[in-house]
Amino acid sequence: MKYVKLGTTGLDVSRLCLGCMTFGEPNAGTHPWTLGEEASRPIIKHAVEQGINFFDTANSYSAGTSETIVGKILKEYTNRDEIVIATKVFYPANMWEGSTKPNEKGLSRKALMNSIDASLRRLGTEYVDLYQIHRWDYETPIEETMEALHDIVKAGKARYIGASSMYAWQFAKAQHVAQANGWSRFVSMQNYVNLLYREEEREMIPLCLDQGVGLMPWSPMARGRLTRPQGEQTERTKTDISGQSFYEATEIEDGRVIDVVEQISKERGVPMAQIALAWVLRKKGVSTPIIGASKPSHIDDAISALTVTLREEEIKRLEAPYAPHAVTGFS
Repeated sequence: MKYVKLGTTGLDVSRLCLGCMTFGEPNAGTHPWTLGEEASRPIIKHAVEQGINFFDTANSYSAGTSETIVGKILKEYTNRDEIVIATKVFYPANMWEGSTKPNEKGLSRKALMNSIDASLRRLGTEYVDLYQIHRWDYETPIEETMEALHDIVKAGKARYIGASSMYAWQFAKAQHVAQANGWSRFVSMQNYVNLLYREEEREMIPLCLDQGVGLMPWSPMARGRLTRPQGEQTERTKTDISGQSFYEATEIEDGRVIDVVEQISKERGVPMAQIALAWVLRKKGVSTPIIGASKPSHIDDAISALTVTLREEEIKRLEAPYAPHAVTGFS
């Protein structure tokens, strides 16, 4: 496994981050394709054994059971000081169980302080290495949010703070507010980047490059669409409502990109997933893409992508069919 600094921080993270949305009780939330504790154990264990030290989850994944499962299993196979745990906040942990109660959602001081403590209890740790805002809160002043996040860092409950999908102007505003007040700034951006969705290349990626913010692209393989030929489906693609909404309007255009990925994978003699991931890994500013895995072999495929170097001619072929997409992934 290769290791890099997260952005311009001194934090060493594995070149691949294991996304933990896959791990969670199937009867919790709206993701029936998730894996419970026993099914998750061999995958997380294999990730640790292969040198992955970076694990990303969220308070809202499977109604909080993702944090519980990940925290418990990591304790079994590694020492806390050897791993980097990231989680996210904005949605309430029980968001799928019915109506949200006041102060359970968002980025107010009250919500943030309650949520960090709840996440720490579920993860079974005294601190998280990276605490990220999952989405932008339009109902809370950003000054309130950034000061509360700074206080969480100063209290030792988080080592660094990061952000996820939002507009570039929002990210710039948050960073300015933090800098002007001497508060902790975001060190990372977890945004939506893959061969089927490249809209982040317009504003967010250039901003992060300019500011030295580490990129942690989520869904680098487009929720599995770039890992198999057109038409093939899995249980997740059949039930993943969010994924369907991201791609249904551009199915024809996306299909052309998927076809090229398939062609190059055949020419190279490697899985399609390695071609798609190699494209993300080569992008300037990317510290560590977030990969998903429902089998140990998926981790091996992702690690193999670290040794795949795409030629300029292949990159041009992969990028040529792209058609602009409506901005998505922010909700």
